[in-house]
Amino acid sequence: MNWLTFALMTVVSWGLYGIFLHNGQTAMADKSNGLYKAFLFVGLAYFITAVLAPLGMLISRKASWSMPTAGMGWSLVAGIVGALGAFCVLLAFANGGKPGVVMSIVFGGAPVVNAVVALVLHPPEGGWGTIKPQFYLGIAMAALGGCLVTIYKPAPPKPAPAPAVVQAAARSNPNKIN
Repeated sequence: MNWLTFALMTVVSWGLYGIFLHNGQTAMADKSNGLYKAFLFVGLAYFITAVLAPLGMLISRKASWSMPTAGMGWSLVAGIVGALGAFCVLLAFANGGKPGVVMSIVFGGAPVVNAVVALVLHPPEGGWGTIKPQFYLGIAMAALGGCLVTIYKPAPPKPAPAPAVVQAAARSNPNKIN
């Protein structure tokens, strides 16, 4: 069951991804270019994690450097669509999307896309007629779950009122607040 442990670790990592990415974009303090700056550091993180780490593993395992063209091609396409998805998440944030909503749509919709594309690329043994109705129900529930989380997400807390000292200073000199 090691695969389940790693799958759950991915759930946690990707569940934190949108929140941390939004925090990074906001912390760049640049409304015009903050998303590009944040994405630059996402790319740097990908380089460290997805280039240097596997390179070290391959070297330490004395792996063969023979790589089939199809394997390289599909892996490159996977990296491109993954990076494009990360960039689109940032664009969603930059255009008013909030992490709780954006990521609910992403994580509600992604399993649906994954299931449909997997079936198209690898049709079920015995044909399409062998797919059980529960599969279609699961697809509908995943989509519905993303919608429900998006529509009924809890409201964020209201900002705390300014301390009385700041309010008094604003009344005495409305043009200058330190």
